[in-house]
Amino acid sequence: MPRRLLIVDDHAGFRRSAGHHLNRHGWDVVGHAADGASALAEVARLTPDVVLLDVNLPDRSGLAVARELRRDWPEVAVVVISTHGREDYAEIAAASGARGFLSKVDLSGPALDRVLRV
Repeated sequence: MPRRLLIVDDHAGFRRSAGHHLNRHGWDVVGHAADGASALAEVARLTPDVVLLDVNLPDRSGLAVARELRRDWPEVAVVVISTHGREDYAEIAAASGARGFLSKVDLSGPALDRVLRV
Protein backbone atom coordinates (compact mmCIF):
# COMPACT_ATOMS: atom_id res chain seq x y z
CA MET A 1 0.00 0.00 0.00
CA PRO A 2 1.48 3.37 -0.99
CA ARG A 3 1.97 5.73 1.93
CA ARG A 4 4.07 8.74 0.74
CA LEU A 5 1.73 11.61 -0.13
CA LEU A 6 2.03 15.01 -1.82
CA ILE A 7 -0.88 17.41 -1.23
CA VAL A 8 -1.59 19.94 -4.00
CA ASP A 9 -4.10 22.68 -3.18
CA ASP A 10 -3.97 26.47 -3.41
CA HIS A 11 -5.33 26.94 0.13
CA ALA A 12 -2.57 26.69 2.74
CA GLY A 13 -5.08 26.05 5.53
CA PHE A 14 -6.51 23.05 3.71
CA ARG A 15 -3.02 21.66 3.02
CA ARG A 16 -2.11 21.95 6.71
CA SER A 17 -5.38 20.50 7.97
CA ALA A 18 -5.47 17.62 5.48
CA GLY A 19 -1.80 16.86 6.09
CA HIS A 20 -2.24 16.74 9.84
CA HIS A 21 -5.31 14.51 9.57
CA LEU A 22 -3.73 12.12 7.04
CA ASN A 23 -0.49 11.90 9.06
CA ARG A 24 -2.58 10.71 12.01
CA HIS A 25 -4.02 7.98 9.79
CA GLY A 26 -0.70 6.49 8.68
CA TRP A 27 0.11 8.63 5.65
CA ASP A 28 3.57 10.18 5.33
CA VAL A 29 2.87 13.65 3.92
CA VAL A 30 6.19 14.37 2.23
CA GLY A 31 5.29 17.72 0.73
CA HIS A 32 2.83 20.35 -0.37
CA ALA A 33 2.33 22.44 -3.50
CA ALA A 34 0.03 25.37 -4.19
CA ASP A 35 -0.16 25.20 -8.00
CA GLY A 36 0.34 22.91 -10.96
CA ALA A 37 3.91 23.93 -11.80
CA SER A 38 5.01 23.42 -8.19
CA ALA A 39 3.19 20.08 -8.09
CA LEU A 40 5.13 18.76 -11.08
CA ALA A 41 8.43 20.00 -9.62
CA GLU A 42 7.67 18.44 -6.22
CA VAL A 43 6.74 15.09 -7.75
CA ALA A 44 10.08 15.04 -9.56
CA ARG A 45 11.93 15.99 -6.37
CA LEU A 46 10.05 13.91 -3.78
CA THR A 47 8.79 10.89 -5.76
CA PRO A 48 5.61 10.39 -3.73
CA ASP A 49 3.45 7.31 -4.09
CA VAL A 50 0.25 9.36 -4.20
CA VAL A 51 -0.65 12.91 -5.21
CA LEU A 52 -3.80 14.39 -3.69
CA LEU A 53 -4.66 16.99 -6.34
CA ASP A 54 -7.24 19.79 -6.25
CA VAL A 55 -9.28 20.28 -9.42
CA ASN A 56 -8.96 24.08 -9.32
CA LEU A 57 -5.42 25.45 -9.20
CA PRO A 58 -4.38 29.04 -9.84
CA ASP A 59 -2.11 28.36 -12.84
CA ARG A 60 -3.91 25.50 -14.62
CA SER A 61 -6.56 22.86 -14.23
CA GLY A 62 -5.79 20.10 -11.77
CA LEU A 63 -7.15 17.68 -14.35
CA ALA A 64 -4.50 18.82 -16.84
CA VAL A 65 -1.87 18.31 -14.13
CA ALA A 66 -3.28 14.81 -13.51
CA ARG A 67 -2.82 13.97 -17.20
CA GLU A 68 0.79 15.23 -17.10
CA LEU A 69 1.51 13.21 -13.97
CA ARG A 70 0.08 10.04 -15.51
CA ARG A 71 2.15 10.59 -18.65
CA ASP A 72 5.46 11.42 -16.93
CA TRP A 73 5.13 9.39 -13.69
CA PRO A 74 2.71 6.52 -14.37
CA GLU A 75 3.71 4.83 -11.12
CA VAL A 76 2.32 7.75 -9.07
CA ALA A 77 -1.35 7.36 -8.09
CA VAL A 78 -3.36 10.57 -8.49
CA VAL A 79 -6.49 11.22 -6.45
CA VAL A 80 -8.43 14.32 -7.49
CA ILE A 81 -10.19 16.37 -4.79
CA SER A 82 -12.69 19.21 -4.91
CA THR A 83 -15.21 21.06 -2.78
CA HIS A 84 -17.77 19.89 -5.36
CA GLY A 85 -19.38 16.49 -5.11
CA ARG A 86 -18.59 13.22 -6.82
CA GLU A 87 -21.37 13.70 -9.34
CA ASP A 88 -19.60 16.82 -10.66
CA TYR A 89 -16.09 15.42 -11.16
CA ALA A 90 -15.80 11.65 -10.76
CA GLU A 91 -16.08 10.80 -14.48
CA ILE A 92 -13.90 13.72 -15.56
CA ALA A 93 -11.26 12.75 -12.99
CA ALA A 94 -11.23 9.18 -14.28
CA ALA A 95 -10.78 10.44 -17.85
CA SER A 96 -7.70 12.38 -16.70
CA GLY A 97 -6.04 9.17 -15.58
CA ALA A 98 -6.64 9.76 -11.87
CA ARG A 99 -7.17 6.69 -9.71
CA GLY A 100 -10.21 8.28 -8.14
CA PHE A 101 -12.02 11.29 -6.79
CA LEU A 102 -12.80 12.48 -3.26
CA SER A 103 -14.84 15.43 -2.12
CA LYS A 104 -12.85 17.52 0.36
CA VAL A 105 -15.71 17.07 2.82
CA ASP A 106 -15.25 13.28 2.66
CA LEU A 107 -11.44 13.30 2.81
CA SER A 108 -10.06 10.97 5.46
CA GLY A 109 -7.36 8.37 5.76
CA PRO A 110 -9.81 5.47 5.38
CA ALA A 111 -11.57 7.15 2.42
CA LEU A 112 -8.24 7.68 0.66
CA ASP A 113 -7.33 4.06 1.33
CA ARG A 114 -10.64 2.92 -0.21
CA VAL A 115 -10.12 5.00 -3.36
CA LEU A 116 -6.65 3.54 -3.86
CA ARG A 117 -7.82 -0.06 -3.40
CA VAL A 118 -10.27 0.24 -6.29
